[in-house]
Amino acid sequence: MNKIEHIGIAVKDLEKSNTLFASLFGQAHYKIEEVLTEGVKTSFFKSGPNKIELLEATNAESPIAKFIAKKGEGIHHIAFAVDDIVSEIKRLKKEGFIILNETPKKGADNKLVAFLHPKSTNGVLIELCQEID
Repeated sequence: MNKIEHIGIAVKDLEKSNTLFASLFGQAHYKIEEVLTEGVKTSFFKSGPNKIELLEATNAESPIAKFIAKKGEGIHHIAFAVDDIVSEIKRLKKEGFIILNETPKKGADNKLVAFLHPKSTNGVLIELCQEID
């Protein structure tokens, strides 16, 4: 794992949250993107070298909708940049981590993504991200 790629924050209202985080960072988001397969609309902010991804559910069955119903708004996941997501999945599986999707899928911000189950990472949902060439 190379670095923290971004921190994902589940929000109820993306428009209101964009206003809040624009005030916090002193600049507007740089991208809004919908990921239909996950039932989520995302918004990305930069703060120095760091990125924050806001996530709003687009339907009641979305993992984000379920997360908010259970835990409320807040930090949803920490994403790590990797060079080779397939190799990293194999390595982590061998180490005993529970992989939620062993086949990487297209995520937001031009990334291939895979997730580690929080049960195997002290309650933290971990996302692996590899830039799509």
